[in-house]
Amino acid sequence: MRNPILNRPNSESQGPGEPLHPQTVPHRLPSELDDKAFFDSFQKNGHPVVVTEALSSTPEWNLDFLRQKIGDEVFLIRQFGRDRYQHDKRSWTSMGSGVESASLTFNTYADAIQSGEAHADDLYLAKFPITQTGLARNDQLETISTLLPLRWPVTDWNLWIGPSGHTTCLHYDPFDGVLVQLHGTKRVVLFPPSQLYNLYPFPIINHLRYGSKLRSGYSQLYPDAIDYDAFPKARQAQVHRYEVILNAGEFLFIPAGWWHEISTVGSGMVCSVNRFWNVYPWSRTFSSWSKWRVHVASVLA
Repeated sequence: MRNPILNRPNSESQGPGEPLHPQTVPHRLPSELDDKAFFDSFQKNGHPVVVTEALSSTPEWNLDFLRQKIGDEVFLIRQFGRDRYQHDKRSWTSMGSGVESASLTFNTYADAIQSGEAHADDLYLAKFPITQTGLARNDQLETISTLLPLRWPVTDWNLWIGPSGHTTCLHYDPFDGVLVQLHGTKRVVLFPPSQLYNLYPFPIINHLRYGSKLRSGYSQLYPDAIDYDAFPKARQAQVHRYEVILNAGEFLFIPAGWWHEISTVGSGMVCSVNRFWNVYPWSRTFSSWSKWRVHVASVLA
């Protein structure tokens, strides 16, 4: 299996059934998205959108700012390891929050980012509730809540910090989500819910054996290095592929059931937050098998 981070295919290497250029997620300014426009164009039918120029440039969420705010606080740092992405995912025994973690102060983790250790060992601060940190009160995040008419939050804002070169592998969530880019850049590959079985999700039954360490909401394939002998239907999914480059000050609305793989790009540290909301309108909840299969899996786990 080729490393999907180091061996991204170019247009000349793509095979039959794959688009030469992925589809583009719509971009909108906040002034173009009142409540009705957002609901009619994106939320009602569950389609992603990038909101640009959404946040002020101050404060800048760099390492100095984060050290000042949360330097002595302790976080769980996931230890992915670089060799993970060299292996067939079907051999994995953990993913997501099931990956082994270590407790470190943020200052210790920041030192690892600056020294290159965090990059070499793929150490990532993932999905930590921001309300439990010195970053809890923040005007920038409050701005997001006023820009989109999302209701009934499932979580608070979660903090994601890591070095360049990390990939959160292809998966989907059962709730509507917003990913806010605060520092650095991320590349997001997306596929609509209609491609559920063309992207070969892990079987629900796995949860009886592995609990929550293996997730039925994760894909068994690497979207940038697909083994078409093992996953032939993935050619059909590639026709429906979208890509986004998300820069600081922008956020991405990811509707429930939309597959997404998120990679940090560039150099240095990358910082984001995300939050989940209940799916609305209710018709999207009741008609989404993608959503319900994850809930069934959770019960089995």
